[in-house]
Amino acid sequence: MEKPTPFKPGCLPALIGSLPVKDHEEAVDLVAGHTPDVPIWIQLPMYRQEGMLNQFVSGVPGLVDTGDKVYVDTSSQEFEEGLMAFYEEYLAVTEAGQPLEESRFAMKPEHAPGFFALKNRLETAWPQEFSAIKGQVTGPFTLATTLMDQDGRAALYDDRLRDVVVKILALKARWQAKVLGAFGKQVLIFLDEPALAGFGSSAFLSVTKEDIAALFEEIMEAIHQEGALVGVHICANSDWSLVLDSPADIVSFDQYEVFEQFVMYKKDLKAFFDAGKIVAWGIVPTIDKELVMGEFAESLEARWQTDMKQVEALGIDRATLLSQSLITPSCGTGSLDLEASLRVLELTQEVSNMIRYKEQL
Repeated sequence: MEKPTPFKPGCLPALIGSLPVKDHEEAVDLVAGHTPDVPIWIQLPMYRQEGMLNQFVSGVPGLVDTGDKVYVDTSSQEFEEGLMAFYEEYLAVTEAGQPLEESRFAMKPEHAPGFFALKNRLETAWPQEFSAIKGQVTGPFTLATTLMDQDGRAALYDDRLRDVVVKILALKARWQAKVLGAFGKQVLIFLDEPALAGFGSSAFLSVTKEDIAALFEEIMEAIHQEGALVGVHICANSDWSLVLDSPADIVSFDQYEVFEQFVMYKKDLKAFFDAGKIVAWGIVPTIDKELVMGEFAESLEARWQTDMKQVEALGIDRATLLSQSLITPSCGTGSLDLEASLRVLELTQEVSNMIRYKEQL
C-alpha cells in the first residue's frame, strides 16, 4: 500500500461522531452528503451498545452487564483468570505476531455497526475521492473515570483496570487504523475525552498532568505505529496544554463557546502549528436546538474569520493556519433532534465551503 501524503486539510469539513438517527445506512448517507472529503463512521447513541462506555469495553476481563449497568467485578477468581488471559492475548498480538483482527481487540459489528456500514460504503459506492478517513474511540481518561468496579470505584484508581483500559483502547484504535488504512488515505483516529473538561476540579484533584500524559502515551503510540494521525476531542473548556503539549496531531474543540480560553495557551498553540499539526475548529454550535437554528453560515464564517485574526496575531501565518485547519461542529449531534442535527451538518458544510471559496483553497 502506498503511504498517504502528509495531510493538510485546508479547512475541509468533518464531523465529530454521533447522529440522532435509527439507521446506520442513513447515517452514512448523511456523512456522504455533507462531509464526503473526510468520511467518518457514526455512533447512534439511541442504541445502548453504542454509548461511550459500552462500545469499547468488550474484551475487558471480569466485565458484568446487568442490563441496567456495566461494571467490572474484580473480587472474583474469574477476574484474576481473565486478567491473565487478557495479557497473554495482548502479548500474543503485540510481540508474538498473532493477527490483530483475530483477537479480542478487533471491533465487531454488534459493537460498532456504524464502522462496518462506512467500510462497506467506501468499498462499494462512495460518491467521490476523499482526503482522509476518521475513526474514534472513547478517550482513556473518560473511559477510566466512567468504568467502575463492583464497589463503584473508577478504573482510573485501580492500577490493574487502568492498564487494561489503556491497552484495550490502544489496540481497538490500532485495529481501526489498520482496517481504514487499507483505503490508502490518511487515517485520523480521535480520542473523545469529554471528562477532561473536569481536569483540575475537585472531582480529580489527585490526577496530575503526568497521569494524563501516561494514559495518552501508549494509545497514541499504537495509532502512530499504523501511520494514522491522533486527534483529541474535548467538548468543553479544559487545560489545553494537556493536548497541545502531547504527541497528538489534531486538537478538536468547541470554538463557538471556548475560543477565548483556548487562545490563552499562546506558546503551546504556536508550537503546535509550527510542528505541522492541525486544529479542528468547532465553530458550529451543538449545545441546544435554539442556538443551532438561530445561526447562519454567514454569521459563523464571519465569526471564524474574526477569531482567526487573533490566532494570526500569535505569530501563525495565514497560509499555515488555513492549511492546518478542519471545520467541524463543536461536538456530536446525538443529543439534538433530527431537524437541528441536519442543520448542524448543513452549516458545517456551508461554512467550510465559504472559507475555502474566499481563500481559494
